[in-house]
Amino acid sequence: MQFDNSSPIWVQLVEEFSRRIVIGEWAAGAKMPGVRELAADLGVNPNTAQRALAELERLELCRSERASGRFVTSDEARIDEVRADLATEAADEFIRRVRGLRMTHDKARALLDNRWDTDEPDTDAHPTTTTDQQGER
Repeated sequence: MQFDNSSPIWVQLVEEFSRRIVIGEWAAGAKMPGVRELAADLGVNPNTAQRALAELERLELCRSERASGRFVTSDEARIDEVRADLATEAADEFIRRVRGLRMTHDKARALLDNRWDTDEPDTDAHPTTTTDQQGER
C-alpha cells in the first residue's frame, strides 16, 4: 500500500480496510488479521494500525471479542452503506475532475459507458442486455 501526504496514515488505513471489507477480501463475519500482523504487512506503527481498527469499530464495520480477536461485521446492510459511501466519494471525485476539464454531463456519461468494461469485465454489474435476454423478448 502506498501512502500519501494528503491525510494521516490511520485515515488512509481506514479507507483501505473499509475497501477490503466491501469487496469481500475480509468477508462479513470473518476474523480480521491482528494489529501486529497488519502493521508489519503495511509497514506502519502498530499504534497507527490500532487507531484505524478502532475507527472501524466506531463505524460499526468490525467488533472485538475478548480473547478471540477482531471480526468483520456480519451486518450486510452496513457493508452496503459503506460501499455506497465509497462509490459516492469516487463519483464525486470523478465529477469534480471532469468538470474541471469542462466536459459536459453527456460526454462524461458516454466516457463512463465506453470505459466501464475495459478494465475488469468479470466484475461488471452494469445493467446491459445480453444475447439471451434479447432472445426472451
